Amino acid sequence: MKIRDLDLSDHPINAEHQALGLPPVEQSLTHAADHPVLRVASWAVIFLLTGATMYLLARLFNQADGHSALQTVAETLQGSAFWSAVAVGLLAQIVDGALGMAYGITSTSFLLATGSSPAVASAAVHIAEVFTTGVSGIAHIKLGNVNKSLFLRLLLPGMTGAIAGAWLLSSVDGKAMKPFVSAYLLLMGLYVVSKIFRKIKPRRDEPRHVAKLGLLGGFVDAVGGGGWGPVVTTTLVGTGHDPRMTIGSVNLAEFFLTFVSAIAFAVLVGEQPWPTVAGLVVGGLFAAPFAAYLTSRLSTRTLLILVGSVISLISTYNLARALG
Repeated sequence: MKIRDLDLSDHPINAEHQALGLPPVEQSLTHAADHPVLRVASWAVIFLLTGATMYLLARLFNQADGHSALQTVAETLQGSAFWSAVAVGLLAQIVDGALGMAYGITSTSFLLATGSSPAVASAAVHIAEVFTTGVSGIAHIKLGNVNKSLFLRLLLPGMTGAIAGAWLLSSVDGKAMKPFVSAYLLLMGLYVVSKIFRKIKPRRDEPRHVAKLGLLGGFVDAVGGGGWGPVVTTTLVGTGHDPRMTIGSVNLAEFFLTFVSAIAFAVLVGEQPWPTVAGLVVGGLFAAPFAAYLTSRLSTRTLLILVGSVISLISTYNLARALG
């Protein structure tokens, strides 16, 4: 789950993350907040998560082909798509837990390498992320990590960009889109590596061009299967804006754009990637201990190089295969 110690304690890893413009590592949180707008947002998250859970259970227990729920589960567990997604979900959540970003671009890069189309890969990632981002958003509201003004400025542009990206990705032939998506993921991998060379100077002025940033972040997140964190969070935090409020606000907005992306993909994509979604969720559940181990053993700069290099290499492979 993307819930972090946004107090930026004296822990040396947090100091390194702050210098690089990265989200803090996962630790305990201690704040509390209460505001009408955020109360509405919190209840909206709970309502939407409940509805999504009921919908998925209804799909499981009312299969059109006459299969029972147990048969469906058994077939899913026997399929290669599920276990491939488990491995991808485990790896992607380890990366996200250790760096505070890159879940989407990591998982999408590997799903494309296993043969998924860009639309199916992005759909699976966003449906799986609905639950993790929802829990994260509620936690940030309860713990006082959300700036309502920044959240509202990101919300509608982010959702608009996400819907536009989902429509584009699902409307264009998967083979035609794969080179472009792979090229985008390659650039994101190089961007991750480039962060080791950046020096962040603290700033406390009001963030500018937030709506444009949200629109771009939502669009590339849907098209590339990830990128909201690297585009929006790291841009705002990386330019020196308050990490605690920025990360909490961006994470809360992420739930809503992820939710509309998931709905758009479920409606527009003919192939429903439920085994892949289940695998991503199951794999992510077991990732926290490995993320903690990596964080304790490797420096953040080393992790940035490793993760960025792996994403870049996988994306280069996907790009070469798509163009070959």
